[in-house]
Amino acid sequence: MADSVLIEGLVVETVVGVYDWERDVTQALVVDLEMSWDNRIPGASDDVTDALDYASVSECVEHCLKELKPKLLEHGAEVLAEKLQREFGIGWLRLTLRKPGAVPAARSVGVCIERTACKGVPGNA
Repeated sequence: MADSVLIEGLVVETVVGVYDWERDVTQALVVDLEMSWDNRIPGASDDVTDALDYASVSECVEHCLKELKPKLLEHGAEVLAEKLQREFGIGWLRLTLRKPGAVPAARSVGVCIERTACKGVPGNA
């Protein structure tokens, strides 16, 4: 399936980082998501209940990262990807997690992962 739903530039303020001072402050993380979703059904019905609820996905992302307070972006990305796939039945996703300002000479640093859900996850054969 080639259809997807996008969420780009979602900013989440949370505790993130490995240094002691980073554990005492909040910093911005920027999340980009591309999630596989069969858009033919909501495209035909024009009914929001047939669509992937990107507001709910966004709330889940924010809640997860604020609660997790990851030391590493890699850990945050892995936990978040698994949670989204499990809770929303997303078969495939690409998740980019950026930390602006982490390296002074760079606009941001980050990780990008792609995950395909295992069998047994809702929405996957």
